Amino acid sequence: MSGNGDLLQQLIAVEEIKQLKARYFRLLDTKRWEEWGQVFTTDVRMEVPEAAVELDGRAAVVDNVSAALAGTQTVHHGHMPEIEITGPDTARGTWAMYDFVEWPPDADGNRVGLNGYGHYFEEYRVEDGAWRIARTRLVRIRVDPI
Repeated sequence: MSGNGDLLQQLIAVEEIKQLKARYFRLLDTKRWEEWGQVFTTDVRMEVPEAAVELDGRAAVVDNVSAALAGTQTVHHGHMPEIEITGPDTARGTWAMYDFVEWPPDADGNRVGLNGYGHYFEEYRVEDGAWRIARTRLVRIRVDPI
């Protein structure tokens, strides 16, 4: 009987992590920075190798990302999650992703932005009673300029 209970708890955890990542994308695109920060653990680690970004801590992540995306229009999609529950309060996952990022036009009025395709590699942890992103690494495998 406990095996079925364990499986049910794992399935619930997987669904909660999927909803967490959906909030991540929605709050990021709507630039609701204070709420967006709550999807992370206080000691989160964010890495974006192509941009040489390595950030530690919720405040640093929110401050840096909100500044980098100031004035932009963004659309983020996460697809095909592979989520593994690694302990009662820990998990890891991989998400295929697409992002559209457009900055204000350049001095000549030309559009500036990108369509990006790649993966998020993440670790999750329960903190303050909720699943949160403890580590996130965004690796784009293709970038098409606008």
